[in-house]
Amino acid sequence: MALIRFRPLSQELSSDWSDMHAQVSRLFDGFLGQPVASERVWAPAADMYETKNEVVVTTELPGLSEKDIHLSLVDDLLTVKGERQGSTDVEEGSSYRRERWYGKFERAFSLPAPVNAEQVKATYRDGVLTVKLPKAEENKPKEIKIEAA
Repeated sequence: MALIRFRPLSQELSSDWSDMHAQVSRLFDGFLGQPVASERVWAPAADMYETKNEVVVTTELPGLSEKDIHLSLVDDLLTVKGERQGSTDVEEGSSYRRERWYGKFERAFSLPAPVNAEQVKATYRDGVLTVKLPKAEENKPKEIKIEAA
């Protein structure tokens, strides 16, 4: 019988652990992170990935317009914040179900590589904000040609 060493934080499980951590964080933020007043705080879902030339952050922000969203980039920290207004057509206490979040939100993303802040481009289409952050020239991978001797 072969023995298999248990490694709970192995490479295969690291993404599972980060997903579970995000879900638990949302759970606690939902119960403990709400202000005492009736204002609800929410965090929109987001994805971040890296290509050869840029870092891309996409955030789901349905029901907002471009003017409701504010972006800032300081050093290696991208911040997305804004506010989604609730419906004024429905009186308080007359709802049967309220699953959508309203109110202020703020997400901060630590970037994995230095970026060129002058060339950052943000687009907002169909409720999805896409921010493309070109990598700084000194951090782009450079191919080195090998000459035959």
